[in-house]
Amino acid sequence: MRFRRRRGRVSAELDAGEAQLLSALAGDLLVLLGDEPSADEDPLAALVGLTSAPRERPSDPALARLLPDAYADDPEAASEFRRFTEQDLRAGKRGNAGAVLAGLAPYLDRGGKVPLDRDEVDAWLGTLNDLRLVLATRLGVTEQTDLDPAPDDPQAQALLIYGWLGWLQESLLSCVDPRPGVQGGPR
Repeated sequence: MRFRRRRGRVSAELDAGEAQLLSALAGDLLVLLGDEPSADEDPLAALVGLTSAPRERPSDPALARLLPDAYADDPEAASEFRRFTEQDLRAGKRGNAGAVLAGLAPYLDRGGKVPLDRDEVDAWLGTLNDLRLVLATRLGVTEQTDLDPAPDDPQAQALLIYGWLGWLQESLLSCVDPRPGVQGGPR
């Protein structure tokens, strides 16, 4: 699988196995991010997406990597900031993963050419990035990590998937122009 841009349109040819793997990973990401929160007791808070209580940093290191603290040296400020932002951040990540899942659904049995519009490209980029962050955290990936592991390495398969996701992300990035009005993009 490789993303290509042709006549201003981005697409990827993928086989059923690649579609199934990406679908399973995106599904796992949704599980990690958790369900939509239930309505808050305060109707105004629910309307604007705020919780009434401070939010603690996630205990799962991979989830904490996806939802980092804004203030590393001030737990109280980090909790307050999280109260105002985490729900929307999770919703955006869930939306991106959901868009990837929906885009892959027709290709799970047979593979094929997956066309992406600009919003879908952004969702795929976000989800590929989130998947790589989760895997890197789970595997303890550093700059020194060998991404071409020995076949008997117990992490070999996961490291190869991590490398493949990076390659997909890079090939997709090479196909897109910045959105109009974004720094460095056309005006």
